[in-house]
Amino acid sequence: MKLSAKKLITASVLASTLLLSQSANAGLIARTITDNTFGTVDAYYDDVLDITWLKDANFAKTSGYDADGRMTWDVANTWAGQLEIGSYNDWRLTSLKPKNSQIDFNYISLNYDGSSDLGYNIIRTVNEMAYMFHVNLGIEGYCDGVNNTASVCDSSGTGYHNTKGGTAIETTNLGNNIAVDNLMSYTYWNDTGYAPATYDAWAFNTNRGNQRNNLYKDGSLYGWAVRSGDVGASTPPVSSVPEPTTLAIFGLGLLGLVARRKSA
Repeated sequence: MKLSAKKLITASVLASTLLLSQSANAGLIARTITDNTFGTVDAYYDDVLDITWLKDANFAKTSGYDADGRMTWDVANTWAGQLEIGSYNDWRLTSLKPKNSQIDFNYISLNYDGSSDLGYNIIRTVNEMAYMFHVNLGIEGYCDGVNNTASVCDSSGTGYHNTKGGTAIETTNLGNNIAVDNLMSYTYWNDTGYAPATYDAWAFNTNRGNQRNNLYKDGSLYGWAVRSGDVGASTPPVSSVPEPTTLAIFGLGLLGLVARRKSA
């Protein structure tokens, strides 16, 4: 069946509009950093959070800083703060911004629907680690079924990784199929202390997919190094969303086809 010129133009406009609206949420873009000490270091730029993640989620161990990568909160923050890769020396642990300055205890009750600071399915962009896990990587938590409510855990979700604690999660086989090296099925520090109890800090449990606030700072957890902003040269995005320039060329190509059909 032949399409009319009007239909071709309409299809072009609709496709371009849809994909352009998605391009603002393109996700992770691969980056490479060259360093005299560490050699080639892979990373991802998150164009939504505007931060760069090391591709290696246990770089503290890989780089030889710590035997297994598990550190106290103070040591983990020190490690990230002294890290220098290439010309970048402003690395840090992942961060979060709790609701209401961590004062309203309604927001630190354990919830399963993502509406609180404590619990499962938290996808707010101010919670970097939870956003990376659930949105960018597309991995579901243990409590991520279709019937979750604020107080009920429905464990019928199909995307829970079920990885043994203390071992690496195979992210390429889950969710959005994005490769992350050494994402341990355990708990990761955030750089944010828990204000009501100064001996505690916020952390994200990758084993179950939930955010926690009552982790003693002297516990031994992992840390994932990130930095604000983009580190380098553009490469094709990991997600399948086309860039705006690609869409423009696609649209112009369709319009050109229409013009040739009309002149024939």
